[in-house]
Amino acid sequence: QVQLVESGGGLVQAGGSLRLSCAASGLLLSRYIMGWFRQAPGKEREFVTAITWDGGSTYSADSVKGRFIISRDNAKNTVYLKMNSLNPEDTAVYYCAARPSTLATIPLTAQGYVYWGQGTQVTVSS
Repeated sequence: QVQLVESGGGLVQAGGSLRLSCAASGLLLSRYIMGWFRQAPGKEREFVTAITWDGGSTYSADSVKGRFIISRDNAKNTVYLKMNSLNPEDTAVYYCAARPSTLATIPLTAQGYVYWGQGTQVTVSS
């Protein structure tokens, strides 16, 4: 059974940082593109960033470029999201997602991913 479990969310002041983790089980992470999405109250789930199976390529939404960094450790079956310079607009539930692929093309929509975690809340206070 495939499971993705996010952790590391919480409450942080504007300008602060957080690091989210996504631990995978039931799959070999090295065969998956991994992505992070977020969903704020009353809004649709949106793409944040993603990384190819080998970490060789990443893509991020304009709203987080230069502030958020995605990385992966395939040996630990874990993906990370380091979030810097957080602002209240970053408040959302953050989800990690997996797509089986060893290609370099990164899906930018939720429909492109097969497995999802349960999400972790990130709240940024002003």
